Amino acid sequence: MTQRLCGIMAEFTTPEALMDAVKAAKRAGFKELDAFSPFPLAELAKELRVRTTAIPWIALVAALLGAGLQYGSQYWMNVVDYPLNVGGRPLYSWPTFIPSTLIVAILWAGAATLIGLLLILRLPRLHHPVFTVPGFERASEDRFYLCILSDDPLFEAAAARSFLETLSPQTVQEVPACD
Repeated sequence: MTQRLCGIMAEFTTPEALMDAVKAAKRAGFKELDAFSPFPLAELAKELRVRTTAIPWIALVAALLGAGLQYGSQYWMNVVDYPLNVGGRPLYSWPTFIPSTLIVAILWAGAATLIGLLLILRLPRLHHPVFTVPGFERASEDRFYLCILSDDPLFEAAAARSFLETLSPQTVQEVPACD
């Protein structure tokens, strides 16, 4: 019985080699690629078409919702539910509502950002298939990896392996799928 694959991964020693490999894979028609680098590469994100995230919008909506609820609850308590006229001041004094409204908006935005990140990034993910590749721990130190994922319509293990070997990597290894 053959083992299911998550993809085929090639190891490179320089960011330039990784970038050249990504460009070659794109030219060859591969669409489902993943790259791993010890530091951010702006041109890599551009080449892989990393999409922007919804996190800023989630934070904005949560901040507005939290601010609206806080402001509304203060209005309700001070004007409708329990009006208390102290020193002849108006019941609805909006400047006194602003500090706590801002604080609650910030807290809601922060909490929504954390929850949104956990959901969007599917965290906590304690194991990823690439962790089984020998030597992959160097991806956080000094190695660069390109993985052609098995989800790609052009993916055939032997063809992907031979294609990656033409790019002169250090190693080419199979990434077994997690069951």
